[in-house]
Amino acid sequence: MNMLSVGLAGKPNSGKSTFFKAATLVEVDIANYPFTTIDANHGVSYVRAPCPCRELGIKEGCGRCKEGQRFIAIELIDVAGLVPDAHLGKGLGNEFLDALRVAEAVVHVLDASGGTDLEGNPIGLANHDPVTDVKFLEYEISMWLNGILKRNWDKLMRNYKGVGGKQEQVLMEQMAGVGVSDSQIRRAVAEMKKDLGSWKDEDVLRFAGLLRAYSKPMILAANKMDIAPPEFVNKLLALKNELVIPVSGSAEIALRMAEKAGLIKYKPGDADFEIVGQLNKAQTAGLEKIRALMKEYGGTGVQKCINRAVFELLDYIVLYPVEDEGKFTDRKGVILPDAFLMKRGSTARDLAFRVHSDIGESFLFAIDAKTKMRLGEKHELKDGDVIKIVSTK
Repeated sequence: MNMLSVGLAGKPNSGKSTFFKAATLVEVDIANYPFTTIDANHGVSYVRAPCPCRELGIKEGCGRCKEGQRFIAIELIDVAGLVPDAHLGKGLGNEFLDALRVAEAVVHVLDASGGTDLEGNPIGLANHDPVTDVKFLEYEISMWLNGILKRNWDKLMRNYKGVGGKQEQVLMEQMAGVGVSDSQIRRAVAEMKKDLGSWKDEDVLRFAGLLRAYSKPMILAANKMDIAPPEFVNKLLALKNELVIPVSGSAEIALRMAEKAGLIKYKPGDADFEIVGQLNKAQTAGLEKIRALMKEYGGTGVQKCINRAVFELLDYIVLYPVEDEGKFTDRKGVILPDAFLMKRGSTARDLAFRVHSDIGESFLFAIDAKTKMRLGEKHELKDGDVIKIVSTK
């Protein structure tokens, strides 16, 4: 089963690899110079959602959640750092853009401390305005898509005339393999409100920008908030039409490692932690510093970025298929065995196909395990639904 993929992108030395390690605990190279990451790193991270086991009155818990919180796997891709004119091949631009094809959403990791220039070179804290970094990633991806659209443009126009003015068809063929869906192309074409045959260069660029917005929606991770001047963080938070979350990847790593060592009780996304082990003075001082930071910003921001990218930008919901709607189990007696991320608007039959293509094809009806109501194939499911699929298989 393919996992939903989220990309981590940004200029070199912005803290992408630190964020990646914090979210996955995968060991990666982290250093204070550009292009530490050359090849894309792939790891498993998790979105956090309330588990329905408590709502269902399962006192002993389902065994699949952590204190009522379910963590559902996604793929996280830490791509090579992006520099201006990457779409022209500068830096590691070609590798970056190729690695980003499969990402459904992008977390743009910014150096909120202002300690690196536009190309990722260290220049000392507060010497670069991070607001200037916000738009360049969108621009580079748009220009990359624009280049693909303009490739063999004369041939594309001939194909357009040959298929009798079906602009979506020729654009889908042109954009095959770059991570843009047919529905996103149709949406962008509808937004253009202009016949493809009359497009000028500025129209192609606008269309590329629409494709970027629909196929690679972005969230801004204002990283290094632990060392960033407060006015820099506030400037980023004040940006209109941008989803900005203050983040400290290094603080999240420290908490994850302390939790792993049994020193604290902490779940990714919590706004605080509990000390349960013996700490020395240095460990205590370090953790209390992190606690003060979490109190100010409501956590480290890492889990918040992942959750909001999946549930807000991409509008996914969590669904729980079961085989016994009375006990909420599979055939082996495992309680709430699976949690599936699916687009809001998915139907009972969509879930049946997600479980298995054969079950989707032989679908009869579904049962809402919470209400015991029978559901038809077109019934739109809600976030947190527990569903039994009934089929001829």
